[in-house]
Amino acid sequence: MTNAKRGAADDGSADDNERWMVINGRRWRRTDPELPEELVERLKSHLGRGRSGVGVAKRANDDSAVAASRKRVGIAKHGLGERGPYWWEEPVAARIQRAHDALQELDQLDARTDSDADAD
Repeated sequence: MTNAKRGAADDGSADDNERWMVINGRRWRRTDPELPEELVERLKSHLGRGRSGVGVAKRANDDSAVAASRKRVGIAKHGLGERGPYWWEEPVAARIQRAHDALQELDQLDARTDSDADAD
């Protein structure tokens, strides 16, 4: 991937270090630092549940549950700014709105899951 495609030079600058982290040699986008702490914690809770769900579904060989859990992970990561548009290229208000929208979508997934369980 070229530096232009990444959206930031990989020069070790303060901006670069605030935007990216390296784990086991792989570069990952950091969570948007402008998001309110409570919003981040709620999104991370959904992210953790989604990641856990992927593992459980894989062990059960349930492809539809894997897909549903990966969808939850993707929505949470978009809300946190870890996927999708580069958060540092957007106005703060738009980033916070994206996080709220993601949280609302995740909460709606929970509501649908709860109503499906009640129907059983």
